[in-house]
Amino acid sequence: MRPSDFAKASIPDVVEQLTTDEAILLTAGVGFWHTHAVPRLGIPAIKVTDGPNGARGNYFFMSTPAKCLPSATAMAATFDTALIERVSRELLAEEVKLKAASVLLGPTCNIQRNPLGGRSFESYSEDPHLSGMIAAAYCKGIQEGGIGACIKHFVGNDKENDRFGYDSTMTERALREIYLMPFMLAEKYAKPWAFMTAYNRVNGTHVSENPHIIRDILRNEWRSNATVMSDWFGVYSIDHAINAGLDLEMPGTNKWRTLNLMNRSIESRKITKRTVKERAAKVLELVQRCAAAAPEVLDGDLVEKTGDRQSGRELMTKVASESIVLLKNEGALLPLKPKEQGLKKITIVGGNAKATVLSGGGSAALKPSFFVTPYEGIVSALGDVAPDVEITYSEGSRSYMQMPTLENEILTEDGQPGWMGYFYSHQDDDSMTPLDAVTATRHIDETRIFLSVDYPKELTKRFTLRLRGVLKPREKDTDFEFGLMSAGRAKLFIDDQLVIDNWTKQTRGQGFFNCGSTEEHGVFKLKAGVKHKVFIEFCNVRAPADDDPVEAIMDANGGVRLGGAEVQHPDELMATAVKLAEEADAVIAVVGLNADWETEGYDRSTLALPGRTDELVRKVAAANKRTIVVTQSGSSITMPWADEVPAIVHAWYLGNATGDAIGQVLSGKVNPSGRLSLSFPKRLEDVPSHGHFHHEHGKLWYGEDLFVGYKHYHHRGIEPQWHFGHGLSYTTFEHSDLSISEPKIANGDVSVTASVKVTNTGSIPGTEVVQLYVSLPTTSELTHPPLMLKAFAKAFDLAPGKSVTVNLALDKYAVSYWEDRIARWVVEDGVYRIQVGSSSAPAALKLSGSFKIPKRFEWNGL
Repeated sequence: MRPSDFAKASIPDVVEQLTTDEAILLTAGVGFWHTHAVPRLGIPAIKVTDGPNGARGNYFFMSTPAKCLPSATAMAATFDTALIERVSRELLAEEVKLKAASVLLGPTCNIQRNPLGGRSFESYSEDPHLSGMIAAAYCKGIQEGGIGACIKHFVGNDKENDRFGYDSTMTERALREIYLMPFMLAEKYAKPWAFMTAYNRVNGTHVSENPHIIRDILRNEWRSNATVMSDWFGVYSIDHAINAGLDLEMPGTNKWRTLNLMNRSIESRKITKRTVKERAAKVLELVQRCAAAAPEVLDGDLVEKTGDRQSGRELMTKVASESIVLLKNEGALLPLKPKEQGLKKITIVGGNAKATVLSGGGSAALKPSFFVTPYEGIVSALGDVAPDVEITYSEGSRSYMQMPTLENEILTEDGQPGWMGYFYSHQDDDSMTPLDAVTATRHIDETRIFLSVDYPKELTKRFTLRLRGVLKPREKDTDFEFGLMSAGRAKLFIDDQLVIDNWTKQTRGQGFFNCGSTEEHGVFKLKAGVKHKVFIEFCNVRAPADDDPVEAIMDANGGVRLGGAEVQHPDELMATAVKLAEEADAVIAVVGLNADWETEGYDRSTLALPGRTDELVRKVAAANKRTIVVTQSGSSITMPWADEVPAIVHAWYLGNATGDAIGQVLSGKVNPSGRLSLSFPKRLEDVPSHGHFHHEHGKLWYGEDLFVGYKHYHHRGIEPQWHFGHGLSYTTFEHSDLSISEPKIANGDVSVTASVKVTNTGSIPGTEVVQLYVSLPTTSELTHPPLMLKAFAKAFDLAPGKSVTVNLALDKYAVSYWEDRIARWVVEDGVYRIQVGSSSAPAALKLSGSFKIPKRFEWNGL
């Protein structure tokens, strides 16, 4: 019998045959990534894998190289549901299959309530309609490709600090109209196979045990058939979670749902056998869907693979380039045309230009099958159009939080990239003394070694890892600064000399999912032409700290990280960049954040770019009036120099094809069409949730209520740096001839169509995004946001002088609000105003009209 034969099984018959113990086992995972198998009944296990911008596979340690797509904010910036559906179907689904998995843990569609949120890059937008439509396209595409989508984090997981305990306290209107809406749209249009509950509480109750959210809304109102699983270690009870409707606890390590505890809960009548079997049945439904949709996964060898490392590169570059947003372009500095513009020498500066910045950190991180840096992509693109242009480079200002990892700097003794790792068991589980004999040996090609649960299973509970390699010889004598961080304890030796002691005593830090130490530093003088020996000793028992004397065993989140860089005085770095800028005909500054600043596990503390980045931009802009700034971040950043530079391009995190996409846009091979998926404020104090983004004794007050993102800026009359939906093109467009149909009301729904004529008034082909915003009747007794995005469309590849009519459809979702008193959606009678334009900026909404709904009605469900 093949595992995929379960596709033909009768779920009711299988459930009836389950013993109570088998049903219990099915309601929790096995290990970190699998569901439980019941061989006697032909029930296979299925494997899930982290996304949402790629499929990492089972391993954090020495993971299987994979393709990384742009961040969710970048995907939403395409305003192109068809493209996201295609990418999910053709690329993501196939990547998941290569990792021998059946379910991808994505998409993430929480709301960008505050750009400081550590995982903001993982979520699409501050706008619930854009978030929901992109999420629906993502789910639809990947499920058409035979892979289950597990949409997350349901709901209100909008920050990271204290994420297991804080209470997202909000009005029911805000919950419905803002935070649940993306999930509701995804359920309506794509029906995800699984929902993942958030870690946090909502209005007093953890979501994994919240009957109002799981049972009342998801199950009863939306009639969802999805399997509901927890986030990893996001279960805090047995009876509350089981009874609320949480089908699957993940992972299977350190779980609540053991046979002992579950049977005791049944015996004490906290839960019933019937309820346990109901939860098991929902897990079996997911297993059956997976077996039917992609039988080749379950029947395969279950070995993770990378496949062709370059396959899909064209599609990856397409989605990346279509997400890039041209924020400013004075004097038509872009696209770069060196011959026409007289550019003979271009300098590239910035801490992100040569760095490997492909995504944010945490669950979204993976090992890329290939990666093109911005520097490589720009040089290649300029080489295609002007091979004689001289390119110079200076970092100018360092932008990393942690020292850059050293994968490309360390070799084994026999010349392989990386180093050798020797694992040692200890004398017993409680001993700190390693045995003399090596237990396991591994060739390791990474210097951020997050062992998680991937270390050799034959080791004792406490173990030691010794890492040995040599540094590539330097061309000259160099003072080199090393950085060492560990979740556990570690020491670094260079040529047998102790350089960093992170073993004896530590300071707790935020790395390795908040289990690591802070990064400790040490400097060693490297000699020209010498292969210096590198040796790290690591033990998975962390050292005491001043504020935490507990020497805990890191049995799930152990790891060690070695980084480093040449010692250079910051003033000298800055001066070099400025001098090159003075000598060049144009400057491209590539600056921004990376996965250390934006990551799962903790929030940012500022919207400013790191270190002296802002100073670098200002100084090179003063030195060269042709300065182009390319910014990389997954969420909003402040740009205090925005008025001082002629051209700004926002490039998000773009995945493997980062450099390809940036190069194509700067050189004009691609005419940018991305639009901002969230507002960029001028200062942190202007953010809607400022002042109530941090919890107070566990309470997180959503005081901005419905006025999230651009709705707040309009409501308060605050001018952001860049409006939601903003984005320029290398050509120009005109919107005209707005026509609005008479509303048709039937079967509890509304149908209105707005049509707009779009004309390319420029000199080159381009693609325009048309955005439609609705304002509810001014006669309403309630307060509503001043405008809400309710439809969008793209006019693709419009030739100069050509026009096309774009149709934008509206339904009941565009005209409804949640009425708390009756727990229903309401469509009021009255006049609804429509504004259409190229962004949410008041000056960009040049077309307006209205339609009237003659009679009030109510609805519920989807």
